[in-house]
Amino acid sequence: MPFGFPRRGPRKPAPGAVPARAGSGSRGIPFDGLTEEWRLVGRMEIQGRLSDVLNRRESIAITEVSWAPIDGSEEMTPAPGLGRIDPFDLIAVLAGVGSLPSLTEAERSAHKLHKVPYDVALHVTPFRVIGTVYLFPGSEPERLLDRSTELFVPVTDAVILLGDRPLNGSDVDVVLVNRSYLRGIDQLDRRTVEAARALLGVVPGQPD
Repeated sequence: MPFGFPRRGPRKPAPGAVPARAGSGSRGIPFDGLTEEWRLVGRMEIQGRLSDVLNRRESIAITEVSWAPIDGSEEMTPAPGLGRIDPFDLIAVLAGVGSLPSLTEAERSAHKLHKVPYDVALHVTPFRVIGTVYLFPGSEPERLLDRSTELFVPVTDAVILLGDRPLNGSDVDVVLVNRSYLRGIDQLDRRTVEAARALLGVVPGQPD
């Protein structure tokens, strides 16, 4: 039986629950997801890009899952009975190199073509995500608060903070933020973004 994740965190797995098995043609990629109260890491059995799969708003099979309270008060412990996850229950997903498709520099540039970069702080209680969003001309960052077919917005060069504590490392390329949790957006000076990245040990102006 699939297991959902309530807004305030995952339910404990039922006794004897069995993790979902990977479907035919799926590929297991690592995920690091945040809810209001829990951090979950494991693998998602998916096809295609992580952001595209999350934006379908459909339950996703997960394996090799561990979890811990979001405040870091306890160590990660295995949660083998958690076999599925609902994208609506994830406030943010940290996407590292292993969870993104391989792209050349030309392909990366093409994805950003005709888009305008905005340095922002996204308020998704209890977190703040500081980084850069790419939007089409004429679309201001505040429009991210509007309803959209895209549930998750990618934030590049991102730092996700719980209070003043960063939750990601410099190996995270993108933070995918669930727009349904957005409570406010501030446009920032680039120096503020660079200062946030310095918390991860990334020196502004130097290669990552």
